[in-house]
Amino acid sequence: MKISERCYAVTGLGYSPPWCVNAGFVVGDETTLVLDTGGNWLAGATVHGYASAVRPANRLLVLNLEKHFDHIGGNGYFAERGAEILGHAACQRSAAEFREEKAEFNATIPNATRRARGEAEAFFVNTRLTNPGERRITEDTRLDLGGCEVEILLTPGHTPTNLSAWVADERVLYAGDCLISGYLANLDAGGPEEWRTWLRSLDRIAALEPRVVVAGHGAVMTGSDVPRMIRNVRATLEGAVKAGVSPTGERG
Repeated sequence: MKISERCYAVTGLGYSPPWCVNAGFVVGDETTLVLDTGGNWLAGATVHGYASAVRPANRLLVLNLEKHFDHIGGNGYFAERGAEILGHAACQRSAAEFREEKAEFNATIPNATRRARGEAEAFFVNTRLTNPGERRITEDTRLDLGGCEVEILLTPGHTPTNLSAWVADERVLYAGDCLISGYLANLDAGGPEEWRTWLRSLDRIAALEPRVVVAGHGAVMTGSDVPRMIRNVRATLEGAVKAGVSPTGERG
């Protein structure tokens, strides 16, 4: 989906019901920056195909907007094709964590026979854990793609590793899971301290006044839907801070 002159969204990539996950890319004159790679090798192939088709001669550079596997599962597909992968300095997952992720994914399969067959392995075919490389993001960073600049912003809260990518010339923001469209924001990875940090990241995003936002999950938001989405996530966070528990967490 083309959302501005240089910006594209790849939406609705499969993951565990009811979640779909989004990715995207920004096309410079020399480099195409890919934002997230989906949850598996197949999603990575899909994102790679779209990003390569728009400007085939460009070098591909990948930025993971957070550490959760639904955003980094396609990294291996890009790495196999020589793409450099960037991410937050703390965006490093272990093989044991990946095994746990696959087991948890398999447990969500409704049919007992399919669970017993381990059919999650079909979803993760060819998928191997691939963390970002040696060039890691520790502060706000500006990337020159050739005729187009992208600013990588630290926007922690959902996890400490969350980043956003801001294309100022086109007022397009790739927010990762700092913003969620349509779904209830997932607060379960943190607690009140992390949620307060997340609220400060929302303040930072709102101050940019983006025209288009590609959230980590759900539909691309434009125009007046953008501040409405920010308000919705803010209300969820404020309610959780007040209650001391995530809205989808266990209450005492």
